[in-house]
Amino acid sequence: MDLKPYNTMAVSAKARYFAEVTDRRELELVLDFARRENIEPFILGGGSNLLIASHLVNRLVIKMNMKGFEARTDEKIVKVGAGESWHETVRRVLDLGWGGPENLALIPGTVGGAVVQNIGAYGAEVAQFVRSVEVFDPQTSLVRTLTNEECDFGYRHSVFKTQAGSKWIVLAVELAFDSQWSANLSYKELALEFKDSQETTPQAIFEAVVAARSRKLPDPKVLPSAGSFFKNPVVTREVFQQLLEQFPSIVHYPLSGGREKLAAGWLIDQAGLKGVRHGFAGTYEKQALVLVNYDGAADGQALLDFASFVQDTVEEKFGVRLEPEPVVLK
Repeated sequence: MDLKPYNTMAVSAKARYFAEVTDRRELELVLDFARRENIEPFILGGGSNLLIASHLVNRLVIKMNMKGFEARTDEKIVKVGAGESWHETVRRVLDLGWGGPENLALIPGTVGGAVVQNIGAYGAEVAQFVRSVEVFDPQTSLVRTLTNEECDFGYRHSVFKTQAGSKWIVLAVELAFDSQWSANLSYKELALEFKDSQETTPQAIFEAVVAARSRKLPDPKVLPSAGSFFKNPVVTREVFQQLLEQFPSIVHYPLSGGREKLAAGWLIDQAGLKGVRHGFAGTYEKQALVLVNYDGAADGQALLDFASFVQDTVEEKFGVRLEPEPVVLK
């Protein structure tokens, strides 16, 4: 099975085995097959946070298509299948007349992937809304429900990215929203846009975020990418002060404990790499943080090599090593 249609980087790679599952029973059947054949499974969501670095994936790739959207209007809670589109889930929540997830509009991928990655944008993270996560444990063949606290959310982090939770498979997610909505305009760009607005509603913010992301980021159907490719690095106060002396205009965001989060896109741009291209791999001309696969013609190794080039160049200039955000599948 060619995985090119299943990853937004449009990398062509063959999976030794491939299965799509729509419920728990199908999931257990394919996992049983993997155990019998001694093949390691790989759980695939929307493929929007993935870089396939091998021409042959010698694994059982399991595409999660578990659907479902159940709303409890009295509690403002929705239970959503892991295979549902995240963006469509945001839209459906707003269609209920609720607010909350609008800052996270137009982020590609599935609900399950959103939780694993703890996606974030425009001053919000999915962790703010997760009430619980239903997971399947292949080692015990049992379903368990994790609380928000047990998910151990952090910046682009969750328990599912640790050794302890990496084998758990997300089946469904409960999202809860405040009974009294208030606009999240903590992100400077949104604050400026709504500074003099008389209509600051969830729908208005949703539309502003969609417009902003459409301006800045390529449509992966037209220009393949995995969105923001690098995490914003977090540095100590001492390191930040040294950088600030050398680069007074450095873009940064203060964190607790005196730490500072640096804007990876700014670092890449200032390193002269915005719009740079090596063969079919490059950075997007409008947003340096996005790696793109021109014409879908680069293979995974070429994209990985280009990402390493970006890391090396930024580290040489700033002394900061960028960390890739996507999962690398070899």
